[in-house]
Amino acid sequence: MTTGEPLAFGLVGYGEVGGILGAALAKTGRARVAAWDLLLASEPTAGPMRAHAGAAGVTTVGSMAELTARSAVIVSAVTASQAWAVADEAARTIRAGTWFVDLNSCSPGTKARAAARIDAAGGRYVESAVMTSVPPYGIRVPMLLGGPHAAGLKDLLAPLGFSMEVAAPTIGVASAIKMCRSVIIKGLESLVVESFGTARAYGVEQPVLDSLKETFPTLDWETLGSYLASRTALHGKRRAEEMREVAVTVREAGLDPWMSTAIAERQALMGALKAQGAFAGVAKDANWREYADRVLAATGDAAPAVQPGGAASGPTPHGEGIAATSRR
Repeated sequence: MTTGEPLAFGLVGYGEVGGILGAALAKTGRARVAAWDLLLASEPTAGPMRAHAGAAGVTTVGSMAELTARSAVIVSAVTASQAWAVADEAARTIRAGTWFVDLNSCSPGTKARAAARIDAAGGRYVESAVMTSVPPYGIRVPMLLGGPHAAGLKDLLAPLGFSMEVAAPTIGVASAIKMCRSVIIKGLESLVVESFGTARAYGVEQPVLDSLKETFPTLDWETLGSYLASRTALHGKRRAEEMREVAVTVREAGLDPWMSTAIAERQALMGALKAQGAFAGVAKDANWREYADRVLAATGDAAPAVQPGGAASGPTPHGEGIAATSRR
């Protein structure tokens, strides 16, 4: 890129992350941004996506080949399950020297496989582990880079406002850090959904919250619970795919991924409920109780009645017995 010449970016995947990065890059005035997404190939998704892109200053294209033909930097921001397919397809038409930045949450083994494919085709593969939620940060979201081309990419993109650090010159280290972190982060989300939802069904949420506060006094469990519940309600499908890659990572390390597999199932359920419309109309900043009520209503409107001494006598419809005393 010569001085003053816009850097040509190609975004593969124009979902939440792609949309945010694309708009931010276009706004700098130092980047020319195009996007390709499978949803652009079919209605009714294509119309709104093109409108969003147009308003953000992003050009939509009709194929991967068209994207690679015009891009100096390709950013892959799809779901984890599609990451390898995107790398494989891009490698068929990628131009020599093109940077390929893989933002997807995949196992070190998957990243190594994609790197070998892109580099063999003449591209420059860089793994990128996005270390926190993108929306609050936008283009400045912290990223860990990996691979022999990582340092060069960091120097190239730093003037545009990216916040990047090189984790290692080898592929897999950055992803391993992200995957291990995800066991905790997505695990907390899943624990909150399961624990708080169950407490809501029994009508004992306040004693549970009080007990958690006593054990972890520095955490605001009301606020944290609402945030964690909203993240899995909004992005459960994507998180489930990521956790399946985490399970692969754990297996690659020689361990059994019991926790990661269970987390993936809980996240997948939340994704399925969202697809069914269970969370329609719920505000992003809603209290966790609203999410819990929607989950309980969608997964079987029955709660166990607690008898004196703590025994459960079987299912009782919500609105009766103990569950009715604490709904607000």
